[in-house]
Amino acid sequence: MWMLTVVMAITFAALLYFQIMYLENMVKMRDEQFTEGVMRALNTTSEFLERQETLHYLEQDVNIIESSLYDGYGSDEDKLRYQVENPDGSVTNYTLSSRIDHSDGNSRFRFPSPVQDIGSRYGMMQEVIRSQYLYQKGLLDEVILSILRDSSTRPIMERADSTVIRNCLTTELANNGVRVPFVFAVLDSRNDMVYQTEGYQNGSKDIYSIPLFNNTDRSYTLNVEFPTKSSYIFKSVRFIIPTLAFTVILLVVFVYTLILAFRQKNLAEMKTDFVNNMTHELKTPISTISLAGQMLSDPSIRKSPSSLTHLSEVIVEESKRLRFQVEKVLQLSVLDRTGSTLKFTDVNANAIIYNVVNTFKLKVEKQGGTISARLDAEDAEVNVDEMQFTNVVFNLLDNALKYMKEDVEPTLEITTLNLPGNRLEIRIADNGIGIKKEDARHIFEKFYRVSTGNRHDVKGFGLGLAYVKKMIEAFGGTITVESEFGVGSTFIINLPLASEN
Repeated sequence: MWMLTVVMAITFAALLYFQIMYLENMVKMRDEQFTEGVMRALNTTSEFLERQETLHYLEQDVNIIESSLYDGYGSDEDKLRYQVENPDGSVTNYTLSSRIDHSDGNSRFRFPSPVQDIGSRYGMMQEVIRSQYLYQKGLLDEVILSILRDSSTRPIMERADSTVIRNCLTTELANNGVRVPFVFAVLDSRNDMVYQTEGYQNGSKDIYSIPLFNNTDRSYTLNVEFPTKSSYIFKSVRFIIPTLAFTVILLVVFVYTLILAFRQKNLAEMKTDFVNNMTHELKTPISTISLAGQMLSDPSIRKSPSSLTHLSEVIVEESKRLRFQVEKVLQLSVLDRTGSTLKFTDVNANAIIYNVVNTFKLKVEKQGGTISARLDAEDAEVNVDEMQFTNVVFNLLDNALKYMKEDVEPTLEITTLNLPGNRLEIRIADNGIGIKKEDARHIFEKFYRVSTGNRHDVKGFGLGLAYVKKMIEAFGGTITVESEFGVGSTFIINLPLASEN
């Protein structure tokens, strides 16, 4: 059984370990996937805002630049003149001679007629393409210079509108498989708040950041927070939770089954001990009575009055002993059907204890001991089964006398006392061998017997204290024990008074 326990314990420990490790890795992987998707969305949003700003300056400056590029139309050989301001402040002038058709109201380059030679046509096409390239280059250079010159003065609310950011983030997060509510804020280069959406908490651990307009002289930071990130990740791995729950349930069932198995094993051992003790206890008086009966059939014995008297006393004593042992065995059935056999009446506990002490006094004095009673309880009326209550007191006194020290006169004392709350306390103390702490937890269990040394040298079935506890609980009371090994024991009974019932 111990080997089975060790193997199963190792198996469950390994199973739980691998499941927890798998869950941890799944959570870590989901978190990394979440972070990767969020950062891709943030990068795309940052690029989108920069493109929007470039488009803004392009649309703003294109008309101005175009108007400066064209100068003087109307002659046969129209001149296309334009100038571009270089980054160092210098100006480069460009002139393109070509035929421009204004017939439809639009200025456009007109390629040479097909009758021209191939070389002229090719040269003209090169000139047109070159002029287009220079035009686009000048346009872009002007836009870039405008961005570098004017972007720092443009309000951030125009450069990074909250609605634009929200819409872009929503779209990009959805494209990356992240459909989680979010809040965001824009901070300047000194980490001062520019603006934030409702619900944003500055200083949260789960914040994702991306720089905005990082290539300009005034940069900003976009912070995005996901309040429901933990629940989102948990939902993605929640299918593992039932497996952990089932494993824990199996572990609990296994532990409970193991406890029951050990209890049954101990119970089987105690029952075996009980049967052996019962056989011995019943066999001894039966053998003695049988032997006395055989001796009575001897004529010589019958002629001796003293022998007859002795044999009669032996038969009576052994019959009492046999009846007492049978009553002990019958207590086993009483433990299982207590409620249906008890007859509750109001009795005086002091009176019952007094009678039991007087009856038990002869047995104690026979072993050279003393027994005393201090019945200080003024109100001792309890609602109990009189016969069973008498047996409880007798069992405790008999148990105290059994476990006495060798060569020490037994001293028993029983006291009663009224406690607050309409309670009666009964104490039965002795100066016996005492009970070890490891035994004190089990002495009220059925069939359990305390070992005196290395052998069970005290006769009994292990039913007495289990029967006592069962009866006291049926009376609505409690019983505890205070014991010090080698000094003695005190059993404490606490019962409700009849007035309380």
